[in-house]
Amino acid sequence: MKRLAFFILSVALLTSSEAMSQCNADNLSTACIPKLAGGFNFLKSYKIDGAGGSKDKVEYSYVFTKGTQYMINICANAQPTDGIIVSLFDSNRNKVATSKVNGQFISAIAYPCNATGIYYIQYTFDGSSGYCGGSALGFKR
Repeated sequence: MKRLAFFILSVALLTSSEAMSQCNADNLSTACIPKLAGGFNFLKSYKIDGAGGSKDKVEYSYVFTKGTQYMINICANAQPTDGIIVSLFDSNRNKVATSKVNGQFISAIAYPCNATGIYYIQYTFDGSSGYCGGSALGFKR
């Protein structure tokens, strides 16, 4: 009987610690929407879930239009970005913008699009403690 009680208690503790450590990227992406700079209209939110460090990157694609300025911001539990870096690549996979500049983490990047096409939004982790965040994409003409 003691073994059964110990087993049930052990399973309950493991389950509760797993639930507490899960990424809540939905809430973080929703929190990013109002943090877009003035004049930018919300397009899409993105979940950044590095699965506790087992993923080294999270990537999405979006069609950008020439003559439009885009903004991508990052929200994380730890300030300012918890080591999450957003990099933007054009359709040829050339890096055109990044949120890590001179070793500093920036919470948003703006990109004036000069060519219509598919762009790749890639999130990577550099010293992140939670491997979890959210992001919002906005535009203005």
